[in-house]
Amino acid sequence: MNNMTIALRWGIVTAGKISHDFCVALSTLPFDEHQIVAVAARDKQRAEEFARKHEIPNAFDSYSELAECKDIDIAYVGALNPQHFEICMMMLKNGKHVLCEKPLCMNHKQTKKLIQYAEMKKLFLMEAVWSRFFPAYQYLRKQINTGVLGEIKEVNASFCVDLKHVERLQKKDLGGGTCLDLGIYTIQCAQWAFQEPPQQIIAKGTLNSDGVDVEVIAELCYSGNRKAICHFSGERLLDNNAVIKGTKGEITLLQFWSPTKIIDIDGKEKEWVLPKAKHSTNFPNSEGLRYEAEESRRCILDGKLQSEHVSHNDSLLFAQIEDEIRAQLGVTYKEDKE
Repeated sequence: MNNMTIALRWGIVTAGKISHDFCVALSTLPFDEHQIVAVAARDKQRAEEFARKHEIPNAFDSYSELAECKDIDIAYVGALNPQHFEICMMMLKNGKHVLCEKPLCMNHKQTKKLIQYAEMKKLFLMEAVWSRFFPAYQYLRKQINTGVLGEIKEVNASFCVDLKHVERLQKKDLGGGTCLDLGIYTIQCAQWAFQEPPQQIIAKGTLNSDGVDVEVIAELCYSGNRKAICHFSGERLLDNNAVIKGTKGEITLLQFWSPTKIIDIDGKEKEWVLPKAKHSTNFPNSEGLRYEAEESRRCILDGKLQSEHVSHNDSLLFAQIEDEIRAQLGVTYKEDKE
């Protein structure tokens, strides 16, 4: 059968903001390659409204109904952080491939369990670190691999936005804190550049009254005296760029978590334009979620259980780094005690 004609059939778990954006992104891809078959939300009315808006044939009011639906190949999980593990396990149990929003799980322990289960079931599982599939990230990777930047010495990445009004980030029982939501972006960017685990992590930060981190500066130290400075905050808006410095020059990713523009080694701006869709998105550049969807389809058609760009080992390492940063700050979730 010709790969080009096989549509990947998606089930969307939760009808929230990021799920909306993901469906908008899918709408920019060919219908004979990606089809949304169902959406599930705990509230039937929300599911139905979402289905109407995105022209989805099935709306379910339970995740288990979606898990059991025979017409779905892959589940996109856009639920709250503490629900990721349970929902992903349910989807895998029912033979679905999974693309799950970051953080994949609440900690390393859960992440390891989930990955082992997916591998046992021989199903594709990927943490939705969408940044890495942007042409800008792929270009950066090539420039690093071919030695254009020389040896990478330093990465500076900041992701600071005002999220004081976002309840799920302020509350511990909702899996709040900036490390799992914003920190992951800075961490994955550092890892994209260095391609080796940090040897030491030094983190300082501020917690809110509920005991979750609201601002953090983490220094990741690598072999040969090289480092990444990761700054993330939900308290204020800053210039959210990432600078990757090598011995021969540097590249800056502008709006680094979803960059359509970079400042190249020659100081000139380079741009990759995103397609526009019928609906607008809740978050900037969300049309770029299409790239991780394309990667998921490519991997599944090739019989791969993971993507080389966000591998299972990458996700395990992200979780380990996040655990260590939280431990230094004194942020513990109930999942850490289980």
